[in-house]
Amino acid sequence: MTQNRQIEIPLSKKKMTLILLGSIVFVGLGIWFISNPSKISNPIFSNSTLISIVGFVSILFFGLIAVLIFRKLSDKNAGLIINHQGIIDNSSGVSAGLVLWTDIKEIRTIQVANQKFLMFVVKNPQEYINKITNPIKRKGMEMNYKNYGSPINISANSLQTNFDELYNLLTKKLKEHKF
Repeated sequence: MTQNRQIEIPLSKKKMTLILLGSIVFVGLGIWFISNPSKISNPIFSNSTLISIVGFVSILFFGLIAVLIFRKLSDKNAGLIINHQGIIDNSSGVSAGLVLWTDIKEIRTIQVANQKFLMFVVKNPQEYINKITNPIKRKGMEMNYKNYGSPINISANSLQTNFDELYNLLTKKLKEHKF
């Protein structure tokens, strides 16, 4: 029997601030790479064009992360809401919104570059991608689907919980709603 109470996991402003600061550092490094490629040149990275490209990519990627985190810092909504319908994800820049329990086939864990994610394998992944109107968010979900097998992935990095607690809670709730 499922309970109708709602669980809200707040966004962790402390974790997000640290991620924001790290992103700003990498944007700064990217600017340094572009403005001083000859000073960075060494036996491994001797090509100044390659160094400039790495700097440009760093600015784009970490700049986007910084903007998303900065916007998320002012968000007053819970990062994750768990209720009788499913989960409402508001934890990242590519959040899926409401993911219904009836759509979730399983919850897996994946690791990408020392960062763990919960991957929600859903019956209808393309429907979740199609309901996203923001083209950048949609592209992020498409890339998640192509690379990891699901458009819906959640990290505990921006939440006031840790990965194992979140995984245990969500797998328990999924079992409750499957039976």
